[in-house]
Amino acid sequence: MSPAPLLDPARLPELRDLLRTEGADGWLLFDFREQNPIAHSLLGLGKTTRRAFALFPREGDPILLHHAIEGSAWRGWPWEARRYAGWREMETELARLLESSTTLLAEVSSGNAVPTVDRLPSGIAELIRSEGIALASSANLITAFHSRWSDEGLRLHRSAARIVRDVAHRAFEHAAALSHAGASIHEARLADWIRRSLADAGLTVGADCSVAVGERASDPHYHPADAGAPIEPDSLLLIDLWGAFPGGGIPADQTWMGFMGSTPTPRMEEIWSAVRDSRDAALSLLTERWEAGQPLRGYEVDDAARALLEERGLAEWFVHRLGHSIDQELHGSGPNLDHLETRDDRLLLPGIGFSVEPGVYIPGEIGVRTEVNVYWGPEGPEITTPEPQVQLLRFPPG
Repeated sequence: MSPAPLLDPARLPELRDLLRTEGADGWLLFDFREQNPIAHSLLGLGKTTRRAFALFPREGDPILLHHAIEGSAWRGWPWEARRYAGWREMETELARLLESSTTLLAEVSSGNAVPTVDRLPSGIAELIRSEGIALASSANLITAFHSRWSDEGLRLHRSAARIVRDVAHRAFEHAAALSHAGASIHEARLADWIRRSLADAGLTVGADCSVAVGERASDPHYHPADAGAPIEPDSLLLIDLWGAFPGGGIPADQTWMGFMGSTPTPRMEEIWSAVRDSRDAALSLLTERWEAGQPLRGYEVDDAARALLEERGLAEWFVHRLGHSIDQELHGSGPNLDHLETRDDRLLLPGIGFSVEPGVYIPGEIGVRTEVNVYWGPEGPEITTPEPQVQLLRFPPG
């Protein structure tokens, strides 16, 4: 069992305070064969194959209920552990475990509003509710205990962000040099070059990229078939790339736009300016709320960016959420900046991070995105992406 936030007795007071704030009697974590990766991570589990319940009550010590054959998987559990073997015994012991509770937090989300935290199987939820217990979402506790960045994670993220930025710029220069020399490189080849460069710089965890030229960038998750399209002079190029250091590094994730020539078309400039201003409207809201000491929820930031694009007549082409949580995973389990795909009403709590990445995607014409990362730190929002892009990068011949 690896170190895990919920196995640290020193963090119980913090957890109890959050439970009081949420008005809950406890937090019940359930897992079966890693169906709930959040619980798996928070409890530091290795391989398990049977159902288990870990109750963290508002008052008193945590209690574990696990299968009789899986004692080794739970050897790091520092509090009381109860066992069961058959399903009848499991249901009896579960009822006994929950007998002092009326409201519990668990990995549920009403209407599947926040899919990343909706991990409790419906059958287990049915068993719990049959004991007269109300279930509410553990979303804010997940943010606090799972999605907060460690000091080391933040340090490694900042280093990764510099590397990702530099690799992106060198990739544009590499593509432009070949293009202007009459030996244009294709999308897939440039993507391979980027992956090698990220790995050579030490970003060996989850490193990858998306390269899209011209109208192909109107597919937000574009990946070429075979070699893809050639990157030719006077073409608009989107590069989205990401990666993390091993050893607990938080991933860095950025998108940059470049023009393989001297003078982008007015339409390119129009779309780019709107997308950039949309990003900056979201970043301004982050700063304003922080300085005012006012709470902020993920969907509100999405609204600010989307309103700017609405003013420019482009909102219908912004077809994804504004940003995703970043924690130990590139697409993390904390609050997303989203009021399109979901209504993410989770609070932005200090210590978390996320992307801010508006885009405009007009099929058959153009795709433009800009992406930066933000750490919602104790001193306010920090844009961790070095030198965020303010204009289309230009790569003229010569």
